[in-house]
Amino acid sequence: MKEKTVRLTTAQAIVRFLDQQHVSMDGEETKFVEGFFTIFGHGIAVGLGEALDVNPGSLRVMQGRNEQGMCHAAIAFAKQSDRKRIIACSSSVGPGAANMVTACATATVNNIPLLVFPADTFASRQPDPVLQQLEQSASLAVSTNDAFRPVCKYWDRIERPEQVMTALINAMRVLTDPAETGACCIALPQDVEGEAFDYPEYFFQKRVHRITRPVAVAEEIEDVAAVIAAAKKPLLIVGGGVKYSEAGETVESFCEEFHIPFGESQAGKSACRSSHPCCLGGIGVTGTYAANIIARDADAVIAVGTRLSDFTTSSKHLFQNGQVKVVTINNCRYHAYKMDAVKAVGDAKATLLALAEKLREKGYRSAYQQEIAKAKEAWEKELSRLSSLTYTGEGFEPEVKARDPRTIPEFVRLTGSTLTQTAALAALNRAIDKTATVITAGGSLPSCMQRMWRTDKRGGYHAEYGYSCMGYEVAATLGVKMAEPENEVYAVVGDSSFQMLHSEIMTIQQEQRKVNILVFDNCGFGCINNLEMNHGIGSLATEFRYTDGKKPTGALIPVDYAKIGEGYGLKTYTCRTVEELGAALEDAKGQTRSCLFDLKVLPKTMTEGYESWWNVGIATVSEKQSVQKACEGVLEGRSESRAY
Repeated sequence: MKEKTVRLTTAQAIVRFLDQQHVSMDGEETKFVEGFFTIFGHGIAVGLGEALDVNPGSLRVMQGRNEQGMCHAAIAFAKQSDRKRIIACSSSVGPGAANMVTACATATVNNIPLLVFPADTFASRQPDPVLQQLEQSASLAVSTNDAFRPVCKYWDRIERPEQVMTALINAMRVLTDPAETGACCIALPQDVEGEAFDYPEYFFQKRVHRITRPVAVAEEIEDVAAVIAAAKKPLLIVGGGVKYSEAGETVESFCEEFHIPFGESQAGKSACRSSHPCCLGGIGVTGTYAANIIARDADAVIAVGTRLSDFTTSSKHLFQNGQVKVVTINNCRYHAYKMDAVKAVGDAKATLLALAEKLREKGYRSAYQQEIAKAKEAWEKELSRLSSLTYTGEGFEPEVKARDPRTIPEFVRLTGSTLTQTAALAALNRAIDKTATVITAGGSLPSCMQRMWRTDKRGGYHAEYGYSCMGYEVAATLGVKMAEPENEVYAVVGDSSFQMLHSEIMTIQQEQRKVNILVFDNCGFGCINNLEMNHGIGSLATEFRYTDGKKPTGALIPVDYAKIGEGYGLKTYTCRTVEELGAALEDAKGQTRSCLFDLKVLPKTMTEGYESWWNVGIATVSEKQSVQKACEGVLEGRSESRAY
């Protein structure tokens, strides 16, 4: 039988194929590919660029400013769309491609679908070395794009135009698989982009990829049920898999029926309602007192849809009950096997429903009495203190532990601010609409927000903490706004992270999206400064200070972030008190253009550790007594932790 064909270039075939991809979950069909983010360089402009210019179909074309930044926007869009929609990203060869590597790692670690098309060197090798080509004398087949291999779930290089068919099908296989999704890279040699092939017409027919809900096998559900049924004080951990399974309500009902409290990972936060009586808030290194004190005595840990990173599990140190058992419910077998767990491999929602039937048959209910209520009450008092923390000029009110004796007064003299980080976050949480979404990433802000932030909006808390990638926040604000155009979005970003990558503000302006960016300016990398000083090291290269020629140990360097925002055309506010911040937030609600808030936030005014411990590498030999003492504490913590 002779197939009907259509003659297209490789790039044209890619565009036409992507425009016909859809996903279906629970009977609801969604167009999968929204469009392309791209920065056209010589390697992509006349190949893929021609295809997008002449016939993009229904795909949108958006201009990025930094390849990493545009990929972060695409990640945020997919994450906020519960992985049902993506934006593909394309770059030129060389530095443009290399800039996307970090974003691909971010997507893969967080199990978020990201499809990238970096241009590559010529398959013919005739112009070698072409502009921006990385030459390896050991192998002429190696290019910059080989750097994508370890950070992607699928990698391919198209040497002939017909190869793009199997490459795209396999990319869709991975991108739409909840257990294996992550970054997919299809490298496009510049000459092959423009080469033509007679593609079968059926390759461009509408495809619907089904996101299914596999239930764990009966034997595994029985194994998990047996562990829980024997437990008196179980604790459930809500991971990101709960959010993407849309299982938040199922978790709430499960925990309520069996009287099981739950803590949240960074990715899982806002899958369930903060106001739910079983919710203890964040758990682990960035956890609340309530979650961590309950976790300490738990005799069973039910980890649902989580990778069990060291922050979530406090480096295997948090669960101190000698008889504790870990059970996992995860659609990825690799993650389900962690912590020597009793596993149930399947979709979070479907498997929890099946597990509930088993526990119901056993007449199970936990043995908690007043422990949950007391833990939550203690945390409420601490949360109230954090929310009202202010600086009077002579000290803090209410009174707190000793703070850095040098940096705070110096910062106050420099800025005139009395605003603390915790009070600013509390003010933001009070002021924004219930339908708003807040975005954050690496640093001390996610730690504070994991503890303090409350929302009953499912998906209202959007954090990138799997890769802890600083520079994610501003670009992510665009991605979230594209996913939720009707809602306000707020990026909470530290000054150091803002300095790393805020170029997508220009793309936000270009796309005419109204977003809110809150820059928490404390003159440095506050989180890592704490890590240094808490482990006996001096304040080294983590504060923004003038250098003395050897080390940055001089005066703090002031930066006017409001002026940066003004330069992009944003409405800006500078806030030094809670009152100024509250007024600015209310005014911003009436603005039609994007807003930037320059918050002068006192250093060292973030939250504490709350019964958590983090295993970090530390010098076991040092001339400083402070390091020696800190090392003793680390070694003691390691001795108390699970070895496997």
